[in-house]
Amino acid sequence: MTGVLQTHARQYKIAIDKLSFGFEVLAEQTSEEMTEKPEDGVYIYGLYIEGARWDLDNGCVADSLPGRMSEPMPVVWFKPQEDYRPDPDEYQAPLYKTSVRAGVLSTTGQSTNFIVCVALPSPTVAAHLWVLRATALLCMLDD
Repeated sequence: MTGVLQTHARQYKIAIDKLSFGFEVLAEQTSEEMTEKPEDGVYIYGLYIEGARWDLDNGCVADSLPGRMSEPMPVVWFKPQEDYRPDPDEYQAPLYKTSVRAGVLSTTGQSTNFIVCVALPSPTVAAHLWVLRATALLCMLDD
């Protein structure tokens, strides 16, 4: 991810410390459905959402289906943006490497299991309610 930001910073002559990621969840479900590479940023696939699901029809986070703890996420576009400010109405879903959600604290004070917060639209449910439901994105499931 740092490499993506470095490449963007060099290409557009922007200081890297002014860059962070904006996010867009695409309609495509798998990498095979992607026909072109992004102009900027990177497409991420293979993520899961736990404690909720992605509603493809409405393009937002929605309640989990009964009996489903996790669901696959569609492709997510990580877009480098200068001075990015997330929409306060969007849910800042933490992205973890594993479903354990715990890790050793690094020198930065963050868990080694935490990657980044991904802004997800949540027009029908207040963002803080997803926090109470422990909704998160995961890179892999522990089956």
